[in-house]
Amino acid sequence: MKKKNINEFGIVIPRKLRFGGTTLFLRQGQVVSYPSKRGEEKTFTLQQFKQRQKMRHSTALWKMLKGCDVIFTERRNAYQNFTSLANMLPGVYVNDDGIMNQASFLMPGIPVSDGRLPVVKQKLGEVDGVPALITDLKTRDEGDGERLLFYTAVQHIEGELPRVRFQMREISRFDMTASDGHYVLKGDEFADDMKGWALVQVIGDRCSPQGIVTRSRYYEPYTTEEALEKAFDSYSKPTEIDI
Repeated sequence: MKKKNINEFGIVIPRKLRFGGTTLFLRQGQVVSYPSKRGEEKTFTLQQFKQRQKMRHSTALWKMLKGCDVIFTERRNAYQNFTSLANMLPGVYVNDDGIMNQASFLMPGIPVSDGRLPVVKQKLGEVDGVPALITDLKTRDEGDGERLLFYTAVQHIEGELPRVRFQMREISRFDMTASDGHYVLKGDEFADDMKGWALVQVIGDRCSPQGIVTRSRYYEPYTTEEALEKAFDSYSKPTEIDI
């Protein structure tokens, strides 16, 4: 490493400058130079990589969800609340090839709300031979001032990019069917294994904490040890640094 006093150069250089295989930067009024390295490896452990991939996926999901009317009340802001919950989902591992960094996958439990009302239990099944979203909302227990927010999540494949897109519409109990003392939503769409749903109850400024229910298994190949190893290798390989 060579050191020169900046006044000997007679010029002012930026804080850090790379050229001709050399990096120059200022340290305590002196210009310090050292050879720029090529083929430097990214350094992180497998456990760190798994956590980074979870955060990558949580962020990708949030970018798709935040355009809906969402209610997350249990953290400083909605983004922090969402990611604290989404980071508990299974890890999905994608290669470092640019476009897949934006990938998002439909899976059970994607949070769409968080609040202090009781969870509305819901599952997919059949009612009278018709696919249905079955809830535990009782026909006799309608809350005063209740709103019901119905979220639909769809797994899209946009070119080579998997991406979940969300929609929300407000419904009422009149849009639902009573079955065995509880409310259900019926329709052929509830057999679609590339879609998911969540019904959120809102009363005043409180809401139920809800996650998506889905039949989708499209995400599963991205959760395997093989997918993890392949993705980890793609991120850990030597990276060229342009000089």
